[in-house]
Amino acid sequence: MIDEWLLDSPDDSVRGMLLELLERRYDATSTVFCTQYAKKDWHQRLGGGVHADAIMDRIVHNTLWIETGSTNMREHTAMTA
Repeated sequence: MIDEWLLDSPDDSVRGMLLELLERRYDATSTVFCTQYAKKDWHQRLGGGVHADAIMDRIVHNTLWIETGSTNMREHTAMTA
């Protein structure tokens, strides 16, 4: 499990580990990603480059995306408090 998906930019070792994990799980079992970041930003947050390409390739294909909306609950809560 990776906490705080893409909160910090992963270094090469984390990208390598993530790629290996996704490769082993691909077409074998489910992987769930929960994040406040738009999927269009994931590639850049993964550092761009070849590792990011490979990681995104494994995430994007055979995927069920569930969008929960664009409301930022921190901002919503701050405005209502």
